[in-house]
Amino acid sequence: MERRGSLYGVAAAAAVVVVVAMAAAAGGEAARLSPEHYRSTCPGVESVVRSVVARKVKETFVTVPATLRLFFHDCFVEGCDASVMIASRGNDAEKDSPDNLSLAGDGFDTVVRAKAAVEKKCPGVVSCADILAIAARDVVAMSSGPRWTVELGRLDGLVSKSGGVAGKLPGPDMRVKDLAAIFAKNNLTVLDMVALSGAHTVGFAHCTRFAGRLYGRVGGGVDPSYDPAYARQLMAACPRDVAPTIAVNMDPITPAAFDNAYYANLAGGLGLFTSDQELYTDAASRPAVTGFAKNQTLFFEAFKEAMVKLGRVGVKSGKHGEIRRDCTAFN
Repeated sequence: MERRGSLYGVAAAAAVVVVVAMAAAAGGEAARLSPEHYRSTCPGVESVVRSVVARKVKETFVTVPATLRLFFHDCFVEGCDASVMIASRGNDAEKDSPDNLSLAGDGFDTVVRAKAAVEKKCPGVVSCADILAIAARDVVAMSSGPRWTVELGRLDGLVSKSGGVAGKLPGPDMRVKDLAAIFAKNNLTVLDMVALSGAHTVGFAHCTRFAGRLYGRVGGGVDPSYDPAYARQLMAACPRDVAPTIAVNMDPITPAAFDNAYYANLAGGLGLFTSDQELYTDAASRPAVTGFAKNQTLFFEAFKEAMVKLGRVGVKSGKHGEIRRDCTAFN
């Protein structure tokens, strides 16, 4: 679905304006991102969003992984421009791609609710893309994770096409080399990749996403990189031909806390996806995994920096974006 036209660095200090190079989709212009972007036009925007997010998290913890995953899936495709939010009557928008069909509705609902609350306070001022970035930070902080300063000033994108998603998102069966290539296209390093993968410390995954490791191997048998007891636990929860709606926790140890248990899990053969376990197996990523497993503060700092860098991907400005009135529809 389309209308007109379509970094590596360190997190900036709160009061510093960051000039970010635009992705090619934005015509090479420069977008200015700053934590102070709405200082005069909507000074209370972050507290408004935080209040909505807090109510949603209280309703259901699914809000946490759903909102965080929504941010990842948005930024990796057209850049951080809320293009994943667009709803299409023809089911041909970004959210309709096979790779996005598993995105939980609570993430979308969080952004829609927050946008409605912000519009009451500051109509036509704050982009859906910025609201999603703030909400992603807030759900992490509300689940015992770190809090960071969110750079603001994104516009909402003007393109949302199902056909534009394939090949841009990390997949559950990918090896580190292929994962790193996808992250590198977004100016994210292997260290950033390992840190952002730590988001799998919260949330759940449908059985169909990893059933191949339990039942689909050539010659039969379970993927030997699984801890045997964990594999049996998964097979009990996800028998052959299980319903596509059945899911299990990504982190079997502390599923409701944003912590560094995910990395210790990988060392013990408790990585749910191939793409998880490979982070420990591959020599390029293993040092970061072992470091984060030993030191949660180290993980939190790396995660914060990686989230800021991710938030700079494909930022839209000028004629290449807009402030949507409704996050699910172009103006």
